[in-house]
Amino acid sequence: MSTNKILLKFAKKGINLSPEAYNKVINAKDPINYASSLIVKLKSDKFSPKDLISVSGEMVDEINGIKKEESNNQKSLTEDITHNEEIKIKKESIKETPSEIQPQIKVDTKAENKQDLSIIKKEDTIDNLKKESDTPEKYINKEILEASETIKDEKIKFKRNEQKTNVKYDFKIIQDTSKKSYTSGEIENLISYFKSRYEKLSNILSKRPELRNYTKIADIDDSQENLSLILMVREIRTSKNGHKIIEFEDDTGTISILFSHNNEELFAEAEKLVKDEVIGVIANKSDDPGFAFGQQIIDPGVLRVPDKEMDFGIVFLSDVHIGSLTFLEDAFQRFIDWINCEYGSEEQRRIAEDVKYLVIGGDIVDGIGVYPNQDKELAIKDITEQYNEAARFLGNIRSDIKIIIAPGNHDASRVAEPQPAVPEEYAKALYELDNVEFISNPGVVSLDGINVLIYHGRSFDDLVMAVKQFTHERNDLLMEELLKKRHLAPIYGERTPLASELEDYLVIDELPDIFHTGHVHINTYKKFKGIHLINSGTFQTQTEFQKIYNIEPTPAQVPVIHKGKYKHLKFIE
Repeated sequence: MSTNKILLKFAKKGINLSPEAYNKVINAKDPINYASSLIVKLKSDKFSPKDLISVSGEMVDEINGIKKEESNNQKSLTEDITHNEEIKIKKESIKETPSEIQPQIKVDTKAENKQDLSIIKKEDTIDNLKKESDTPEKYINKEILEASETIKDEKIKFKRNEQKTNVKYDFKIIQDTSKKSYTSGEIENLISYFKSRYEKLSNILSKRPELRNYTKIADIDDSQENLSLILMVREIRTSKNGHKIIEFEDDTGTISILFSHNNEELFAEAEKLVKDEVIGVIANKSDDPGFAFGQQIIDPGVLRVPDKEMDFGIVFLSDVHIGSLTFLEDAFQRFIDWINCEYGSEEQRRIAEDVKYLVIGGDIVDGIGVYPNQDKELAIKDITEQYNEAARFLGNIRSDIKIIIAPGNHDASRVAEPQPAVPEEYAKALYELDNVEFISNPGVVSLDGINVLIYHGRSFDDLVMAVKQFTHERNDLLMEELLKKRHLAPIYGERTPLASELEDYLVIDELPDIFHTGHVHINTYKKFKGIHLINSGTFQTQTEFQKIYNIEPTPAQVPVIHKGKYKHLKFIE
């Protein structure tokens, strides 16, 4: 990496080096790793990602003085899927020098102890600093600006993507709603949407033995005592005695059903019900018309999915957030090096050699205007440039890996789900990559016979708010619950915008082999009735929003299904 590019690396993260600090960086044994570690430390803990920081040479020395020694031992990869192994990726050939900095070491940034480390006012910019005087510090800033302009004008080049591949893919798109949006937003569309949901889930539920002869609400007569019903949840409330009273509906009428807290198992199931989901209910009819007592709740459910043979690997990413100040660029580059079989132990590289597909489940970029004042937390403030930067990374992945990209709520697709694929007008550089495929959110693909359901996971927010026992941290349980409900976003009208299409495309018609989500920035894995449930975490450090809600992300951890078994790789200490 050239001197200019090292300077630009710091500038993009809002870090201004004194001449002394600059010399210490470029004279280190491994300037690139040294610079990366220093950036990670300065942009963690006390310092906000949006702050500009001025760093002296003494500060660099002080950070070195509290550094821990890193073990060079490689973790063996002998555990199978049941052990949820974690693989720490390390370079075999590079040993740590005394000048390297460990990211896990906390730096004391209290003002009284760090007088030589100052926070530059947020309204200051590198342009303003350039105008102040012709000191050595300003000369360095000028060099950074020149490097930035040079790199910005460069044509995007892809080292790997120009190479041809003879690999044969059995790749099929099973569900992609990108060109299936016909809604006009009228009330008739909303009626069609819920009718489609009810009919689809009724078809699944009616195959259950208890519901084969279900009754419509309007067809209930006085002679019936035991009711078998397929219903949509309309309203949920708790009585003064602590019982759940749920109002249901079908396409013929409404009925209220009480679930007693005295039946603990049934009551626990009732507490997981949410508005607008479709279930089966076995109930005893009350003497009062339009009222019944619940005896059993039947969700659409999950039949066991048989394991399939696979002799290749699938890597899963989401929430990379390229363009954010908190994007872990260096960890992501280590991931790129690993997938190209140029990083990690011999066994780790063997896993990389078997990778045939890379699935990205949304938020590959940080986007523009997603939330108030987002621009203060962006390193790249143009959406097309963010996708160009993503193309620079993905274009350097070897060409024999097929990459599948779905959108998330930070991408340049419409906000309402189902989201069409990322539009080419914003991501032309990605569309020019020969090995990239685009799909909607949600979407379903078949990868050499392995069916993968890709859903970004925004409905997790609504499910956590609606059901007190659910959390973002255990999003594997959220995925399990959505599979049981056979719907990816059952709650209408809350935080997750849903388009009232003529057909409800978020119903899970067919069960997948792999269910891949993201959104919450927390890795989880579970195998549920033969289905791999994967949340692929993030390549972004903790955001200001996450700090408010005390959400701890698990950055730079990558899940892989390698020949049918789950592997968990770490690209950051």
